[in-house]
Amino acid sequence: MASTHLEALASRHRMIEGQIAEEMRRPAPDAATLSRLKREKLKLKEEITRLN
Repeated sequence: MASTHLEALASRHRMIEGQIAEEMRRPAPDAATLSRLKREKLKLKEEITRLN
């Protein structure tokens, strides 16, 4: 069960990385969106680390 949860967290982390990259490719990236995505990505990373 924990493995499935970790996989889901890792998948979400990768998805957010893609969203950040996509936002950065825009001519005028939205700073608020980037900030929110980066905070969410960091929270996921911390949870993944805590569960390992």
